[in-house]
Amino acid sequence: MAAPASAYKDRQFLAVIGDEDSVTGLLLAGIGHVTQPPDSQKNFLVVDSKTDNAAIEEAFERFTSERKDIGILLINQHIAERIRHRVDTYTSAFPALLEIPSKDHPYDPEKDSVLRRVRRLFGE
Repeated sequence: MAAPASAYKDRQFLAVIGDEDSVTGLLLAGIGHVTQPPDSQKNFLVVDSKTDNAAIEEAFERFTSERKDIGILLINQHIAERIRHRVDTYTSAFPALLEIPSKDHPYDPEKDSVLRRVRRLFGE
């Protein structure tokens, strides 16, 4: 059964939680958006070695629960590992959660939460 149109009709933006190279590339591609004042929320978070896990979790929560205009959340796989407990328990259809590789960290299908769910569904 498909989700009703009201569940996704206003979800027009991508969000990204990633390293500087990934976020910069996606911003140059045109995904950047800042909401209207007074809150002026960005749809991206740049993570580096100094970013604590609480800040990553807060951005993940904001993009997946609070913002109703996000349709897809892209997160670097190595950053998703830092909040794996949150990523693995996320089950909502919207926004869709996609783990992506980064320049310095190649994609590992064994760590991808979506791929693991698909494998469980097919009994692998």
